[in-house]
Amino acid sequence: MSESTEIIQELLQGVGVDTAYRSEALTLLEKGESRYLRDLKLNLTSTLTSEHLSTKECALLGLTTAINNNNTQLTQYFTKYAEEQGATAAEIGEAAGCASLLASNNIFYRFRHFTQKEKYTQIPARIRMQLMMKPVTGKEFFELMSLAVSAVNGCEMCVNAHEDSLIKLGTTEERIFDAVRIASLVTSAGKLIF
Repeated sequence: MSESTEIIQELLQGVGVDTAYRSEALTLLEKGESRYLRDLKLNLTSTLTSEHLSTKECALLGLTTAINNNNTQLTQYFTKYAEEQGATAAEIGEAAGCASLLASNNIFYRFRHFTQKEKYTQIPARIRMQLMMKPVTGKEFFELMSLAVSAVNGCEMCVNAHEDSLIKLGTTEERIFDAVRIASLVTSAGKLIF
């Protein structure tokens, strides 16, 4: 067995996926004996830890990102991991709701930002956002999930608004940075495992 195959099997086992699973992209890396596989494994493992976030928060950030990215394999993994870290069904549901709500918000506010037409800022959005008012995960953490999803979806206006809210809530920049780091690494792994 090649080193690449071993690393892939360890990676897949780590996220609860059958070790025989291969996406086309993962197969290309395996055939090419890519050194990136080791990085990928270490990067994905690092999403589970942070000096500034609890393991439950890391799991919920991974989950909302996986759901946002429509990644079945990683959604299943992070759901199980969040449960193991003590996340309630309500918190897990909120992570799913956050991904869905931010998908609409990111498209809508990115449109407003791209067009830069005053008229569009005057028309009511008519997007219901009750989930944001009293989140079960707490206002600060919901903002953190929202920021992470907005960063993945590339909404500059949303990223700036959520980051500003977090700073006003007293969140450290290190905590914000780690949330976005986790979202980026889950997104990266999701290009190969889906």
